[in-house]
Amino acid sequence: MMKTTVEVPDDLYRRAKAEAALRGRKLRDLVEEGLRLVLEAPPKARGRHSLAGLMRRARGTIDSGVPDLASNPEHLKDFGRDDRRHR
Repeated sequence: MMKTTVEVPDDLYRRAKAEAALRGRKLRDLVEEGLRLVLEAPPKARGRHSLAGLMRRARGTIDSGVPDLASNPEHLKDFGRDDRRHR
């Protein structure tokens, strides 16, 4: 087994020490358990997401109030016109 030193904020240390005591375990056991949980989690559970995956639930959430912009000629007015030619 390897021995190492890890610096953590004081409040995190106190919380971890208290949690270990409540569980009747040593702090090092709690740290080992936490490391194993993070490192053994499937990659998907670790927060590696694609942009498409992150946006999946956001699709279609913006409603313009018009079911199809192409169905309203007002939205197509001047579509495709070159402004430099038609001034």
